[in-house]
Amino acid sequence: MEVPQSLQDSGHGNDESPSTSSKGTGDSSVPDLPGFYFDPEKNRYFRLLPGHNNCNPLTREGIRYKEMESRRLQLLEEEDKQKKKIARTGFNASSFLRKSQLGFLNVTSYCRLAHELRMSCMERKKVQIESSDPSALASDRFNLILADTNSDRLFTVNDVKIGGSKYGIINLQGLKTPTFKVRMHENLYFTNRKVNSMCWASLNHLDSHILLCLMGLAETPGCATLLPASLFISSQPAGTDRPGMLCSFRIPGAWSCAWSLNIQSNNCFSTGLSRRVLLTNVVTGHRQSYGTNSDVLAQQFAVMTPLLFNGCRSGEIFAIDLRCPSQGKGWKATNLFHDSAVTSVQILQEEQYLMASDMAGKIKLWDLRATKCIRQYEGHVNEYAYLPLHVHEEEGILVAVGQDCYTRIWSLHDAQLLRTIPSPYPASKADIPSVAFSSRLGGFRGAPGLLMAVRQDLYCFSYS
Repeated sequence: MEVPQSLQDSGHGNDESPSTSSKGTGDSSVPDLPGFYFDPEKNRYFRLLPGHNNCNPLTREGIRYKEMESRRLQLLEEEDKQKKKIARTGFNASSFLRKSQLGFLNVTSYCRLAHELRMSCMERKKVQIESSDPSALASDRFNLILADTNSDRLFTVNDVKIGGSKYGIINLQGLKTPTFKVRMHENLYFTNRKVNSMCWASLNHLDSHILLCLMGLAETPGCATLLPASLFISSQPAGTDRPGMLCSFRIPGAWSCAWSLNIQSNNCFSTGLSRRVLLTNVVTGHRQSYGTNSDVLAQQFAVMTPLLFNGCRSGEIFAIDLRCPSQGKGWKATNLFHDSAVTSVQILQEEQYLMASDMAGKIKLWDLRATKCIRQYEGHVNEYAYLPLHVHEEEGILVAVGQDCYTRIWSLHDAQLLRTIPSPYPASKADIPSVAFSSRLGGFRGAPGLLMAVRQDLYCFSYS
C-alpha cells in the first residue's frame, strides 16, 4: 500500500499498533489507515507506536490524554461564559414560567428545565481558607471531605507532603457571598494509613464524633477509630476525649464503616471487613459478626427499619436484619446484584429504594420491594476506583465524581444529566476531586451549592 506524502513517522520502530479511527479525531471525511493517527490541526498522518515507547509522544494513551485535556479546557472556557450563554439562548426562569402558563410546557418538563437552569447557574468561586499554619495549606493536598448533617462543618483528610495524612475541620459558617472565607481547625494527630471510609457519628449529640475506617499497613493491622470533633475546636479545653480512647480496635482488611441512627441499634457502628461484617456497640462493647462471601466495600444503616445494607466486591448487595442473631441463617433480608464491585450504597429517605454504584461505572436505582433496577444514570466513569455517591432528595439530584475527574449532576427523578463540571486541574489518579453538596451550605440560612476539594484548593459552586 502506498502511503501519502503527508505521512510522517514519529519513531523508528517497525511495531505498529492496531488502527485508530480518524473519526475519533473529529474529521469523519479522512480515511482510516491502520497503524496511523490523523492530526486534524496539522492535517497530517502520524505513525502510532506501542505505549511502552517513552520516546514516542504519539501513543494511544498520549492521544487520549490530549483529547481529554482539550475537552476539559473547552468546558472550563464555556463555564466562564455561562452567564452570556444563558442570556443569549433565553434559558431563564421567566421564559419557562411563561411557557408553562401558556400550556407549552407540562409540569414535568417545566420542573426538569427549571432544575437544569439552577444547576447551570452554579458558578465556581475559590474559597479562601484561613489557618493557624498557612504554610501547611500551601503544601497539604485535600484527599477527602465530608460535610456534617447541618452543613456548617466540613471534615477533611489531607495528604501531608512528608508522607501520611492529617485531619481537620473547616467551619463553613463564613461561606457567604461576595467573599468566600472559611476557617480550618487542625490538630496534631496524623496517620500513615489510608482512610478507606469515614462518616459522622452521633454519640454524645448530633455529629459529635467522626468514625474513620483505616487500612492496614505492613505489620500494622487496620482499625476503626472514633475521633471527637471537639479536638478540632481551638477554644475547647483539652479533656479526656482522645482519638481511640472511646473506640479503636484492630481489624484485618477494614474497607468500610457506617454509623447507626436507628433507635433499635443505638450507639452502634458497623465495619465492613474481608468476608465479614462487624457490628459494635460503643457503650457496652458488645460485638456481633456476620460472615459474608466477599469483601464489604460500602455500608449504610436504615433509619426506620433495623436493616444494614452492604455492597460487596463480588457485586452483591445484601441487607442484614439486626434483630436476628448472627449465628442463624435468617439475618440476610435482601439480595441485589451488580456485575462489578459495589463502591457506594445510599438509601433514599422512604427506605423503599436504594442507589448503588460499581467499578464498571454503573449507577442504578433499585426498588427494594420488587428487588429490581428501575433506573440507570448514564455517564459515570469508573474502572477500579473507590468512588462515593451523593444523593440529595431535597434538591432532587444525584452527584458523583468519576475517575476521569469530572463531577456529574443528574436529576434524581428522570436520570437526566443536568451538568458536567470539569476539574480545575488536568485529570490524574492523584487529583480526583472530593465533593460535598448541601441545600444549606454554611448552616440553616445557607444557600444550596457544591463544594469541590482538589489539590490544595477548595471551590464553591453556589446558585446565583
